[in-house]
Amino acid sequence: MYALDAAITGWINSLSGNGGLDQTMIMISVYGVPLLVLAVAAQWWTGSPPAKTRHVLIAAGLSFLIGLAINQIILLFVQRIRPYDAGITRILIERSSDPAFPSDHATASFAIAAAFLFHNRARQGCLFLLSALLVSFSRVYLGTHYVSDIIGGALTATLAAALVKSLYRQETRVDRFLTNIL
Repeated sequence: MYALDAAITGWINSLSGNGGLDQTMIMISVYGVPLLVLAVAAQWWTGSPPAKTRHVLIAAGLSFLIGLAINQIILLFVQRIRPYDAGITRILIERSSDPAFPSDHATASFAIAAAFLFHNRARQGCLFLLSALLVSFSRVYLGTHYVSDIIGGALTATLAAALVKSLYRQETRVDRFLTNIL
């Protein structure tokens, strides 16, 4: 399985070398997650009805945070080296000091998408999902992750969003308090 993962990762990374596309992928990798967070946060003051919209936004934020927390637990047990350290890819950005699996970029972006999809916001969820795929692709393209790191991040994100969906209920006392902030 590793050979297939390495081959696909290497193939995607071999697409690099085009200055304009390389710069675009760097921009997506650097600014993608912050822009997704901003896109979620900006909706706090828009949408109809506000309480339902705000519930989904809080769920997205919780999914994001819980997904990244789960990643930190996984990192205690899995210390996977980056594909550039294994000679699979050439890196187009600065080296990272943390292990590769799972991808935090993938977890963060897929958590937002999954939260919207789990809360029946299909249009927004699909837009966030496309964005998550693009951010994740950029990480492999730039040589920082294996494809399986992305899959692991997407699975962590989905687990986090499912936990939030099952535990954070709409119209509870906590939900009413949180959705009425500001």
